[in-house]
Amino acid sequence: MPILEKETATDRDRQVLPKVPVPPLKQTLDTYLKCVQHLVKEEQFKKTKAIVEKFGAPGGVGEVLQKKLLERRDKTTNWVYDYWLEDMYLNNRLALPVNSSPVMVFPKQTFRDHKDALRFAGRLIRGVLDYKALIDARALPVDFARGQLAGTPLCMEQYYRLFTSYRYPGLKTDTLKVQMNVASSAPEHIIVACKNQFFVLDVVANSKQLNETEILSQLEKIWKMAENAEERFPPFGILTSDGRTEWAQARDALTKDQTNKDSLALIESCLCVVCLDEPSGLGPSDTNRALLMLHGGGREKNGANRWYDKSMQFVVGMDGICGVVCEHSAFEGIVLVQCSEYVMKYITGSPSKMARASSIRELPPPRRLLWKCNSHMQGLLAASGDRLQRLVNNLDMDVFNFKVYGKEFIKNQKMSPDAFIQVALQLAFYKCGGRLVSTYESASIRRFQDGRVDNIRSATPEALAFVKSMTDERATFTDSEKIKRLRDAINAQTNYTIAAITGMAIDNHLLGLLRMAQELNMEKPEIFCDVTYLTSNQFILSTSQVPTTVEMFCCYGPVVPNGYGACYNPQSDHIIFCVSSFWETTETSSAVFVKALNEGLLEIRDLCNRGNTAATKLACSSQSAGQPHKSGK
Repeated sequence: MPILEKETATDRDRQVLPKVPVPPLKQTLDTYLKCVQHLVKEEQFKKTKAIVEKFGAPGGVGEVLQKKLLERRDKTTNWVYDYWLEDMYLNNRLALPVNSSPVMVFPKQTFRDHKDALRFAGRLIRGVLDYKALIDARALPVDFARGQLAGTPLCMEQYYRLFTSYRYPGLKTDTLKVQMNVASSAPEHIIVACKNQFFVLDVVANSKQLNETEILSQLEKIWKMAENAEERFPPFGILTSDGRTEWAQARDALTKDQTNKDSLALIESCLCVVCLDEPSGLGPSDTNRALLMLHGGGREKNGANRWYDKSMQFVVGMDGICGVVCEHSAFEGIVLVQCSEYVMKYITGSPSKMARASSIRELPPPRRLLWKCNSHMQGLLAASGDRLQRLVNNLDMDVFNFKVYGKEFIKNQKMSPDAFIQVALQLAFYKCGGRLVSTYESASIRRFQDGRVDNIRSATPEALAFVKSMTDERATFTDSEKIKRLRDAINAQTNYTIAAITGMAIDNHLLGLLRMAQELNMEKPEIFCDVTYLTSNQFILSTSQVPTTVEMFCCYGPVVPNGYGACYNPQSDHIIFCVSSFWETTETSSAVFVKALNEGLLEIRDLCNRGNTAATKLACSSQSAGQPHKSGK
């Protein structure tokens, strides 16, 4: 019934979501003070409170900026989109691997030989093309919110950028380009990286897409071409792993030559990159696979067999280490998950769609990308390689599968799994450092047109009260007091989550006010020069929930040198945590954090169990005393 499907697709295009709201100014300023009060010294907070009150005073600077933001909301589809994209990604000068690009780690595959691995890659490419066809036909079912406020339809725009975006490096700021409505007649190609060489794989021949057998035959040709050492070029992919300004400068130098310009144009217009990796020589533990996806193991391994500017890079290692590397500026983790799950189901699900030999067409061989390299370029390649190696040596990763319980146990306590895990992360951090710090948890605002994310500030005053009660040496707190504080912390976290997903959090709003002041060429308002504001935006704990329904997990690096990245994937009976930090900072250690997290999760479980036992005893005794049974906490 194609007609029906077409109808739903057009209805979907018409599905008009509300615009992101601009929260009331007073509400944001009050929340801001509440978020920071317990994280800074009392003297400092007094100063901040005075600055904030002045900013929010009637007829003050805040009101002027708020009025301008409301005007901007009327004139744009999404008032915060460009501000947020530039602040979060494009203006950031750090290298993409580890610092920005999240990865999806697939279960380890067992390949008998390279032909097996190429077969897997061929199926993967076919799965990708099928998923792209769904996107192009606008036939993807609309996502609906799960968890808090479930059932709301979500904006689907991010999916349409999966295969059409490219992040160009710039000297001061990057550019995210999205090819919109490319004529379907446009020749489609994938870039295949193999032995640090790049090849163009056309996925359409005579206006018909290649089938799986044809793709495999082209991959085998690429494999043979890459083996030929005489024709090998230097590893130009390593340049894309560098800081954004360094890569922008190298790219300018590269484009002085037409050969390089032509090669770049082909890479910059591809659907995605498929990286055929050499065996890494490392054991395939979860942690090692995560590290290898994040940075390829540096230039000595597969670190140069990448092109980090492209949104989707599918990695197929000859040793069975596979996954996806994602350039984050075009879309959020959920889109990466949906695509990865579709492709994995495609690979493992249907029997191989190998066509009969007779139906295979004679296809022109894939083309190797050519490069011109002078001594200046050689120097840049070496410098990029050195900087990637430092990043590789610095990343401290610990993938921890907590198997004692998962979502089911938490739901049985009548608690939100996400809020529960966030509180446990706060407890772990407090055990390690004796304080709480500014924490980032991404909150989707896809309920709104072109919505991306805002921040849930999980280090709430209520979380601090709870973690203090759990770590108090003097045993001053009774179980019922601790449980009350746990419930308060979880409720505070849940309420902040609901505020964030309904566009009422503070981070995007404060950023909007700051950017509006810049646009009006005003002197930078004092609130944004204040130490409190600056530290409140140093997210020493950067977290996000990335749940999957297929066996795989997501991870990323810390966002500040002295911070932790903590990505978690809650399942019914276990939770996977990927904890990252940097070795160069002595105050952090992923193993120490994981140990504290494990302890904390067990302590909270024991507390809940003791509370449940006490409640049951109480209920029984009140019943036996002939009193009516009161259910309650």
